[in-house]
Amino acid sequence: MRLPRLDRARLARLARKELTQTLRDPRALRVIFMAPIIQLVIFGYAVTTDVKNAALVLYDRDNTAVSRQLVQELTASGYFRLAGTASRASDLAEALDHGRAILALEIPRGLQTDLASGRPATVQLLIDGTTSNTATVAQAYASQIILRFGQQHSAAPAAIATKGAAPGVDLRVRAWYNPNLESRVYNVPGVVGNLMMLMSLLLTTLAVVRERELGTLEQLMVSPLTPAEMIVGKTLPVVGIAMIDLCLITSVATLWFHIPLRGSLALLFLVSFAYVVCGLGIGLLISTVSNTTQEAFMTMFMFFLPAMIVSGFFFPIENMPRAFQYLSLLNPVAYYVRAVRAIFLKGAGLAALWPEVAVLAVMGATILWFASTRFRKTSA
Repeated sequence: MRLPRLDRARLARLARKELTQTLRDPRALRVIFMAPIIQLVIFGYAVTTDVKNAALVLYDRDNTAVSRQLVQELTASGYFRLAGTASRASDLAEALDHGRAILALEIPRGLQTDLASGRPATVQLLIDGTTSNTATVAQAYASQIILRFGQQHSAAPAAIATKGAAPGVDLRVRAWYNPNLESRVYNVPGVVGNLMMLMSLLLTTLAVVRERELGTLEQLMVSPLTPAEMIVGKTLPVVGIAMIDLCLITSVATLWFHIPLRGSLALLFLVSFAYVVCGLGIGLLISTVSNTTQEAFMTMFMFFLPAMIVSGFFFPIENMPRAFQYLSLLNPVAYYVRAVRAIFLKGAGLAALWPEVAVLAVMGATILWFASTRFRKTSA
């Protein structure tokens, strides 16, 4: 297959015209440069799985110095706050039912005596499981604190509140790449991938549809421009704008949210370039089936929202049903999110990420070729 010849002068004039038309619109400037930063800040703070100041209701039947110290260690951790006390066990269930607390802790009589004598002691922790992720994280935090408290205050190496614990095992856990297990460190690089795709779709889809609505697309088609020159001339400015957006988003992620960028900045731009080409091809493909701006918006979000959900941004792809795991193999967002997280957090190089780069490059070239072919047919 022979590559089409491009006239550099005509291509440069068209690219300059597209860039000028985009940048002279104040509304477009706000969407291009301000919206990604605002969205990154909102997502960075709002999308979090961390548990902090979770409401805890207490029923302390022991009422000793040891039981009070246990409660103090739970609240001093910053993960839990004491939202109230109960005078009977039924009050705990009522607090969980009415949403006044996420956790309910019942300390039985004899806690201090059991620990002092070396006997295993037991406490009951009730957790509101309606929000499963929060419940899982809160349970893990509380279990660690209670287990450590029992080991420190027991006269014998007995574990408290954990069945099947092995007192003779000295377990020391270290989390790599994200030592504090902050969800923001994990989520913000994923937000970068979704914002880059959204901007690529918006700029390409709406630019072509706007030309069709204004009637200037037909004028371009009868001009000396070849179809290939028109496609390249319309996409080149979008690539440049997307790279500028990448610089802005990366700066906010590293300087404002203090997300570590351990990998190569050049590799990040290489992966992003292949990814943006995928977005441009998809946006161009959407423009061939859309006649109005409203139709383009609806079609674009019909692709974007499922692609974001099946990208591994919110939920691990490995936990999804097998059919959705296979579907993610066709999702460029999934490859880019995985690559960006590896570059930011792990410092991965091209030797580790070449499969993602290769897939995105092949996928981008294929989508752009198919979209440009269909674009020529529908615009003829």
